[in-house]
Amino acid sequence: MTPTLQNIAEIDSPALVILKEQVAQNIANAVRMVGDVSRLRPHVKTHKSADVTKHMLAAGITKFKCATIAEAEMLGQCGAQDVLLAYQPVGPKVRRLVAVVKSYPNTRFSCLVDDFAAAKNMATIFAESDLIIPVFIDLNIGQNRTGIAPEKAFDLYKICSELKGIKPIGLQAYDGHIRDINFGKRTAECDAAFKAAELVASQIAGAGFPAPIIVAGGSPTFPIHAMRSNVECSPGTFVYWDKGYSDLCPEQPFQPAAWLLTRVISRPDATKICLDLGHKSVAAENDIAKRIFFPKHPDLIPIGQSEEHLVMDAGLNHGFNVGDILTGIPYHICPTVALYEKVMIIENEKVIGEWKTTARDRYL
Repeated sequence: MTPTLQNIAEIDSPALVILKEQVAQNIANAVRMVGDVSRLRPHVKTHKSADVTKHMLAAGITKFKCATIAEAEMLGQCGAQDVLLAYQPVGPKVRRLVAVVKSYPNTRFSCLVDDFAAAKNMATIFAESDLIIPVFIDLNIGQNRTGIAPEKAFDLYKICSELKGIKPIGLQAYDGHIRDINFGKRTAECDAAFKAAELVASQIAGAGFPAPIIVAGGSPTFPIHAMRSNVECSPGTFVYWDKGYSDLCPEQPFQPAAWLLTRVISRPDATKICLDLGHKSVAAENDIAKRIFFPKHPDLIPIGQSEEHLVMDAGLNHGFNVGDILTGIPYHICPTVALYEKVMIIENEKVIGEWKTTARDRYL
């Protein structure tokens, strides 16, 4: 459903506009789906916003996941109780994480580890500051991006338990590679991949350690992991949603809350229009046909994009004029948000203010 904006002509373009009521509904749906809000650990990489974080806190969410030190610091500033940096800090990031932990003592920070040398280095630096940081062993359960092979995970867990400065408390089992549009097939693949995490968890418990916390999944497998009573779920895109996940996950109740507003700035020939929506305004890692979708104009065909321009084939007698406003849904909202210093907030069909994309910056 395309949003109705009463004062749309007052918004400069390109702009990312956020439907506040839909954000609230998406948060409520995520809480409902997981059942127990203590098992919901949303990823803030999608919105990077202190304002959205505060709405989640108001909904009873206390645990969060993030990908950057800046996002971790933003969560500390918001008073989040429990923050998992879903990244293995190396190089200067280790001392930056130490500084964040010291600055926000009321927040329990943790991070990932998947490498023996990185674990020892991190332990040494935290021990020097008289700190102990909880760590989650990052398991490679099929994505082959990060993570240790499950058969080596117990040895890493055991070594971490013997080091000063860190304390192993859990496992991360991220399955971002599981993306079959058929929900039955997606479920079967998710269950098969998760067995590796269950095996490692049983090894850990069998050796006399406390049962590890398991943080599992992302958006496509969220409904599947939500049914596991012993798992923390960490979807992120749900809060804004996008065209990509609308197509991939039609079984999920979320609706797009983030829309791109753009204008026709030129009509270079009889069939083409040019919009002010270039690479700097919408995530451009996908094929050009899957960067933005205009629900009211599904027949528009993107044929060229540069830094500030998006050329569309509109066909003969298309009826578009210079100055016309279009609203569309980005296919991939997470990197699109990172292109905007602030987003415009819509409530009751009017712009009521803006939210800063707080953790868009690498340093706060």
